[in-house]
Formats: sequence, structure tokens, C-alpha cells
Amino acid sequence: MIKVFDGHNDTLLAYYKKQRGENASFFEETTQGHIDFPRALRGGFAGGFFALYSPSEDYDMDSSFRETEAGFEFLMAPPRDRAGALQDIISMANILFTIERQSEGKLKIVRTSAELEHCLSHDIMAAILHIEGAEAIDVKLETLELLYQAGLRSIGPVWSRQNAFGTGVPFSFPKHPDTGDGLTAAGKSLVKQCNALGIMIDLSHITEKGFWDVAATSDAPLVATHSNVHALSASPRNLTDKQLEAIAETDGMVGLNYAVGFLRADGKPDVNTPLATMLEHLDYLLEKLGEDRVGLGSDFDGARIPKDISDVVGNHNLLSAMEQHGYNKELIEKIAHKNWLRVLKKTWK
Repeated sequence: MIKVFDGHNDTLLAYYKKQRGENASFFEETTQGHIDFPRALRGGFAGGFFALYSPSEDYDMDSSFRETEAGFEFLMAPPRDRAGALQDIISMANILFTIERQSEGKLKIVRTSAELEHCLSHDIMAAILHIEGAEAIDVKLETLELLYQAGLRSIGPVWSRQNAFGTGVPFSFPKHPDTGDGLTAAGKSLVKQCNALGIMIDLSHITEKGFWDVAATSDAPLVATHSNVHALSASPRNLTDKQLEAIAETDGMVGLNYAVGFLRADGKPDVNTPLATMLEHLDYLLEKLGEDRVGLGSDFDGARIPKDISDVVGNHNLLSAMEQHGYNKELIEKIAHKNWLRVLKKTWK
């Protein structure tokens, strides 16, 4: 079985919001959501980036939906206050620490590439502590050092809203990622300090201006953990050819997002999206980035995904589709997990 290391999931948020039930355990199988431990084992899930994300209060995406002449748009989520965001982040991190303790060695929060490599070779599920949207961090960056010591190794400066560090893209379609301001002065300081500590910067959700600000500020590979191809699906969450070229030049990588709205040419949230559509994005990414710079970033537990995948067990179906499409075993293994290990070796201290 080929192991899958995943660039992004929102599973901790699902447990934090009690979407699986009041006392749901990660180690008990359920039909809800996309990831739990039993299904992960069956799906060859070797681990991934576990996101800590603080939702905007009193914001509901469904009620913010608006149709437009060309497609649709969502009202931008309001900013999140720092105190509330910090409490959310601490609580979600605690969920992951508790899972690690209860796993009796079957899951480990990894802080170095050597630890990740060990987990991949010894069938231990590896979890990377990732922050999606840096609202919990103060502009003096004192919180960043604390979170780093706790295990933080990846951060997206923004989610799809504004904060003290920069601006995110809206969930609209069709739309170009050049939708707003870039990094603030605090955002540039955040990038530099993450470079110094060896925290990976995630470019998913950021505006195009913010992308270029990171490119001009960072000395690390450019990485988008869960984004797709704008030329195939004109969502502002997706990457233009010029952005893909910059990622290739820095020897970074992109994780394919399974969200159907970021895969489809019409942007619709239709789960009847064939795996062939995912392969079109993979083919395009491979052409622009090369075999060593493409991975998977499912967005499990945070998005509508193709019914032919359904949940983490369905990764088998995607890997089989790659094989039938003509990808050899070596390439599939690179996409499934080896490329993530490669880029983290270049990024982490």
C-alpha cells in the first residue's frame, strides 16, 4: 500500500466544533466527516498537516452566498479578534496533543524532518502542527516563539479574510487571485521570523500581491499546501501560471486540493466531479512544476470532495486513477508522500 502524507486537513476543527458529537473519539470509526484513526489506517493515511483554524464569529458561509451574472460570490468573513483566535488555537492544539498521548505511540507530532522520515518508515502516523490564519499571533511575534516551542512547524499568514499580517482571497467565482492588498509590515516580519525558526510558510488563501510579497521576503521554498490550477478552475484560491513558475524556481511545491469548487471549470460545489478532473490538475501541475514539486493537500473535513473519494479511505481510488492514467509507481509515491518530505527537509531547521 502506498502511503499518503496530506498537505492539509481540518479534522481538529471538526472535533473542536463537536461536529462528530460531544464525546467523539478520534480512535473510534464514524461515518461523519472524512478522517478518523480506523479509516485513516485503511486509507494508507501516513499523516499530514493538521490545521489550527479560528472561525470568524457569527459568520455563516451559506448565508453569505450571492449569485452574480458570471457566477457567484461569498461575502468576506470579518476579521477574528486575537484573544478569541488564541483560545481557539490553544484548544485545537490540545486536542492534537491529547490524541498523541492516547495513541500509545501510534501517532506522533513531528518537529523535524528526521522524525517525519522515521514515522513514515515505521508506520507511525505523523502530524504537523499548522496554523491557518495567524490571528492568534501578536504583531511583536512573542506568541510565535511559544507556539514554535510547542511544535508549530507550518503557518499560513492569512485565511480568506483580513488580519494584521495580510489579506486573503474571497470565495468567489470566476475571479483572479489579484483581489486585494499584500502583506503588511507585520506580515513581512512574520515571514522573516518563520524563516529564522524554520517554520514553513503556506501560500494557500493569500492574495496574489501577498504571494509576491512572500516571494520577495522569504528565503525558503514557496509552498501552497492545498491549492489548484487557476487556468483550469478560475477560483482566486487557485494559482496562476506565473505563480507556479515562481514556486518551481524556488524548488517549492503545491498540494492538490480535493475541494470540488477549486477543481471544476464551472466552480460548482458538485460532488459528482470525476477523478479525471483531479488528474487534469495533476497533469498541469506536473508540467509546470516537475515531478518533485507536486503533492496532495486534500482539505479533508473542510471541503466538499468528489464522491469517488468520499473520505480518507478513498485515497486508494485516487492513487489507482493515477496508475490507470499512466503514472508509474515512483511518481505516485513522490506525489503521495515523498515530495512533502523533500520540501520539509529544505525548509525546517
